Amino acid sequence: MWEFAKIVFISLAIVLPIRFFVAQPFIVNGASMEPTFHDGEYLIVDELSYFLRSPKRGEVIVFRYPKDPSQFFIKRIIGLPGETIIVENGTVAIQNEAYPNGAVLEETYLPLLLETAPNGRTELGAGEYFVLGDNRRQSSDSRQWGILDDSFLVGRTLLRLWPVADVGVVTNL
Repeated sequence: MWEFAKIVFISLAIVLPIRFFVAQPFIVNGASMEPTFHDGEYLIVDELSYFLRSPKRGEVIVFRYPKDPSQFFIKRIIGLPGETIIVENGTVAIQNEAYPNGAVLEETYLPLLLETAPNGRTELGAGEYFVLGDNRRQSSDSRQWGILDDSFLVGRTLLRLWPVADVGVVTNL
């Protein structure tokens, strides 16, 4: 009995810190990230990376929904702190120090001919991000509810574990 208790204790001592501080599971709910992720897919989210570095444009992240922090959303980072995001005529442009006049964002992960609407302009401050779903027609994202403060970030998608045919490391770009 004592051996069993030691095994359980050691297992918990290893698993719990990993679950609460390094990675956590996430199940995709809805169609907002299609075709990249589909409803019901099972992912592992890396919670550690953003303690070591800032999020990058194009990464797919999981975060707490700012209007209801008990809900978790999955979206792609489009705009970074200090940038201005311009949605106009179906395209997304980034205005920053490197592109003071703006540059259209190349979104190779989107289906051809997909347009982004509605038109709008969003200026991001320190620690603020602009996020969009890959399925722009069926996504509740920064176009509707505004900027995402970095305090809501959970982590970036790391692994896809379900469906079995698609198991592997997630390439975010």
